[in-house]
Amino acid sequence: MGFTSITHWLIVLLIVFLIFGTSKLRNIGSDLGAAVKNFKDAVKNENTPKNKAATRKTIKTRARK
Repeated sequence: MGFTSITHWLIVLLIVFLIFGTSKLRNIGSDLGAAVKNFKDAVKNENTPKNKAATRKTIKTRARK
């Protein structure tokens, strides 16, 4: 049956739980979630100030003309 059988994946998960334990796996999951959240926030904040700065320059340029 190969890699697609459910018994294969259950055995792999059992071995992973035995090696790492549930507390380490929980910490890895929360660290990964925090990293993804920080990345999304950084991307969002990176785009926001540039757009505001470009808008301010456009407004000042139009006011001078």
